[in-house]
Amino acid sequence: MSGPLQGLRVIEMPAIGPVPFCGMLLADLGADVLRIDRPGDVDLGLPLPAKYELLGRGKRSLALDLKAPASLRLMLDLVERADVLLEGFRPGVMERLGLGPDVTGQRNPGLVYGRMTGWGQSGPLGQAAGHDINYIALCGALHAIGPGGQRPVPPLNLVGDFGGGALYLAVGVLAALCERQRSGKGQVVDAAMVDGAASLMTMFYAMMGAGQWREQRGANVVDSGAPWYDTYECKDGGFVAVGAIEGKFYDQLTKALGLDQNVLPNRHDPESWPALRKIFAERFRARTRDEWCALMEGSDACFAPILSMTEAPHHPHIAARRTLVEHDDVVQPAPAPRFSRTPGAIRPPPRHRGDGGAEALRDWGVKQAD
Repeated sequence: MSGPLQGLRVIEMPAIGPVPFCGMLLADLGADVLRIDRPGDVDLGLPLPAKYELLGRGKRSLALDLKAPASLRLMLDLVERADVLLEGFRPGVMERLGLGPDVTGQRNPGLVYGRMTGWGQSGPLGQAAGHDINYIALCGALHAIGPGGQRPVPPLNLVGDFGGGALYLAVGVLAALCERQRSGKGQVVDAAMVDGAASLMTMFYAMMGAGQWREQRGANVVDSGAPWYDTYECKDGGFVAVGAIEGKFYDQLTKALGLDQNVLPNRHDPESWPALRKIFAERFRARTRDEWCALMEGSDACFAPILSMTEAPHHPHIAARRTLVEHDDVVQPAPAPRFSRTPGAIRPPPRHRGDGGAEALRDWGVKQAD
């Protein structure tokens, strides 16, 4: 075991999406994560063979019927020994199971209790079902994403589930652990995806308040409105991305494209953007993606080829940094961020439901009942 979180004990309750991803991040950084699974075949969203359940990497699994009295007693024994508990049920479910913060706090006053929901522990929508697309729709994020004049485009489920959900849950848990060093007390972390996604929009709300952001899609610098911050198709059907916002980088981009800025439309005038985009599009269609890479990659033109998930691991930069690695014959992202003294690592591959539970009980000092 290695990583800055070595020695941290985490209980992860059954969930999909952001809670398992948060648990994976903590496991990658050295935490001992014990995943509580439901016994039998249970639909948890998008089932994959165990080998490919990458959000479960580095964890051990204990299969429990959470409604059985014996399971409740065992859970409370585990709670006494844990530093963190992560759960992603609707508000009130853990309380009905007898595992709410009031009960667990009595058994372990230092427990950091991380609660992950879409809408939060309070509010009119607290009990409503939802997914990433709903949470980012309500906070203004989804409205801002998509080409001009077209419908909003869901950005995978990165903004709500993983950005606004799992990462904010991880930050909240780690902040509560830091505070516990001073007070000796745990606390509840209420991480809602709608809150986290709204927080990710801070810069754009600031720009709107200052009159520097227009609400229509594709009308701003970083939302595909500006021709120098967009994607373009090449001669071979491949695509490239450019993001030359600053003047000195824009100079490099136009030079590489063989364009004379003195005769180009004014890039600071949004009314000129369609004409400038047409010029850029015609130039990029004149060469293949690889030819543009040979001309621009590594320069200050803020250029990159748009790679598929199959292509990305083979790019020289990705390969050199081992950003994407092959582990147990499965290509997957490496742990991030990186640490100089206590590096994280991909630990044992994902396990089947219940694998490693008995071992975890012994390591946690819990006497296993029949």
